Amino acid sequence: MKRFARLAGALLMAGCAAAAFAQGPADFPKQPIRIIVTFPPGGSADAVVRMLVPRLNEKLGQPVVVENRPGAGGNIGLSLVAKAPADGYTLGVGAAGALAANSSLYAQMPFDPLKDFRPVTMLAAIPFVIVGNPTLPAKTLPELIALARSKPGQLGIAHGGNGTAMHLSAALFSQMADVKLVEVPYKGSGPAALAVLAGNVPLAVVDLPAALQQIKAGKLVAYAVTSPQRLPQLPDVPTVSESGLAGYDSTGWFGVVAPAGTPAAVVSRLNAEITAALNDEALKEKMRNLGVVPAPTTPEAFDAYIRSETQKWSQVIRAAHIKIDQ
Repeated sequence: MKRFARLAGALLMAGCAAAAFAQGPADFPKQPIRIIVTFPPGGSADAVVRMLVPRLNEKLGQPVVVENRPGAGGNIGLSLVAKAPADGYTLGVGAAGALAANSSLYAQMPFDPLKDFRPVTMLAAIPFVIVGNPTLPAKTLPELIALARSKPGQLGIAHGGNGTAMHLSAALFSQMADVKLVEVPYKGSGPAALAVLAGNVPLAVVDLPAALQQIKAGKLVAYAVTSPQRLPQLPDVPTVSESGLAGYDSTGWFGVVAPAGTPAAVVSRLNAEITAALNDEALKEKMRNLGVVPAPTTPEAFDAYIRSETQKWSQVIRAAHIKIDQ
């Protein structure tokens, strides 16, 4: 599958966004800009946005204020963005859940992700890793698949919460591997990894920061990473795709959106400044240390990716019969 590879190619186009700076209105911005982050303080998305703020303050000439509004898989925060004036002064940072998967997970949505927002840029991609307790007899992903097939419905796999990208990653793995695993939700990636360490559940899909130290210490077995390419932090750990499930690709991500109807010139100005910051080598290194991959895009590339992800996850969710109770 080449979806993320195509996105990576689009990242190169982001450098051209600087040319769009000249298209931006000369008087924008004239007041502070509010960025609503749909996650609690301290998480990866919140940390990345706060890394961007000092540079945006300088380049835009107005204060950029971060407001955390977590809840309902991102729906609470993004509903505020959808209802805000389309003038570029209220932006949202949403992830794969609220922008792509939630429309299939929730019976009712407070907004239409494909109609109520104007994408500005992706910020970062978050690869996941399938880990297991070292007591499991399986030491490779093909061995794990064989073990799961021999014990249908007996192996549990933890994830970071119902409807999260980690949950969907586990569901996609089960579908493509033709195995029946018991999905066990936890409140975040960290608790899911700790459950495997404690032996409460044999497997988990978690983000890299939650597992990297324990993998290197030999306390967790890393079976595969969920991204299309291997990770520099775990160069010896294969991808799921190269381990027998060709085309498997499940990468978490988050990015910036504005209300639908925001003028193109304003979006271009915001895109130019945000992508320039994301291309700064010092900031890129800080992001990699968080376990996230900088992923600046053009607005058009981000829009196309959201639509692609929406279609992909709707199929996975229907096949897995996943629903979130309101």
